Amino acid sequence: MFKLLAQNAADVHVCGHRGHSIGAPENTIAAFVATREHGGDSAEIDCVLTENGEIVLMHDQTVDRTTNGTGLVSAKSLTDIRKLDAGSWLDGRFSGERIPTLAEAIEFAKTYDFGLVVEVKEARQTDRFVRRLGAVLAETAGADHLVMISFDHAFLRDMKDALPGVRTEGITHARHADFVGVAKAARLDSLSIEHQMFRPEDGVALHKAGVAVRFHLQRPAYYDRYKALGVDLLAPVSSYVADGVIDTISGDDVGFLAELKAAGVAK
Repeated sequence: MFKLLAQNAADVHVCGHRGHSIGAPENTIAAFVATREHGGDSAEIDCVLTENGEIVLMHDQTVDRTTNGTGLVSAKSLTDIRKLDAGSWLDGRFSGERIPTLAEAIEFAKTYDFGLVVEVKEARQTDRFVRRLGAVLAETAGADHLVMISFDHAFLRDMKDALPGVRTEGITHARHADFVGVAKAARLDSLSIEHQMFRPEDGVALHKAGVAVRFHLQRPAYYDRYKALGVDLLAPVSSYVADGVIDTISGDDVGFLAELKAAGVAK
């Protein structure tokens, strides 16, 4: 089971954003494998619906950016989707990598004790998405291996009404005056908070309410630019890990995240 709270998991999770997307094609099994190889135990992934209502891993509404195809995912059948190359756009080493279904991602998670943080990118057929999600979770017995996430907290609240066994996480890009209130309003199990929007007292308050914290970072180059100017934005992160105020550390570069976590564990 993918336990959201570090105190229950006995560890802080290291989560690859779309998998280890700095080094492998995003939202693919190859990105999951790379996540594990670099010290991660979970991946944030994105999902939309095909024309025939299958949930597949894709960030965009179109396949243009991350495959050798063109057009809307919603205008293609699963058979069409399976024919696309989702790897060579990044590196020839990944030529032939396919777009997985959510069911296939869950099977990977079950096999390797891997957590899935599943963002709903489906924007037009949300009711259909929820119905298919319920079926996939029933077919795979996958609910314990994932948490469903979105910027749309009202949608997550309604999803929990439709699928009571599903855990949910709200994404935030601001420092709210009352993070606990945000979580309670939508009955969320977790919140995703950007690095510079987080304060330790937020983590303490959320944990008291039983809400987990996914702490999201930028790529290393972002912090390197500031460090070259004498500003170490990463200085507090090891203390967040050591003090138990975050539950997951996430970003594109899993090796970088694993090193930050290790520094906190060593404190």
